[in-house]
Amino acid sequence: VQLQASGGGLVQAGASRRLSCIASGRAFNSYTLAWFRQAPGKDREFAAAIRYGTSRTYYSDSVKGRFTISRDSAKNTVYLQMDSLQPEDTAVYYCAATYGSSWSASVYGMDYWGKGTQVTVSS
Repeated sequence: VQLQASGGGLVQAGASRRLSCIASGRAFNSYTLAWFRQAPGKDREFAAAIRYGTSRTYYSDSVKGRFTISRDSAKNTVYLQMDSLQPEDTAVYYCAATYGSSWSASVYGMDYWGKGTQVTVSS
């Protein structure tokens, strides 16, 4: 599967932004999909995931309650709705996928990666 993320940009603190990631290839619904992010000088970290099959969602503590991950199977797209953005949310955001329901909130738990999209939050 190939992934293409979009929707990044410059926003002010407190604003909202929605990221999109279009997946090409077959069996979109067979993948667990996730968003990771990488701030300057830091490791790539897990942000949110939506699990294959159950569509149960998972969030890191840093984004829980502010970010929402969802998927639209008709459009082969996974979204990350980001609300109440803060300067510490500034990062390159990556969408990722792994086949099936066995996944982990780690870069090693994902098999496919898209190019990132930059989100910058000004104070």
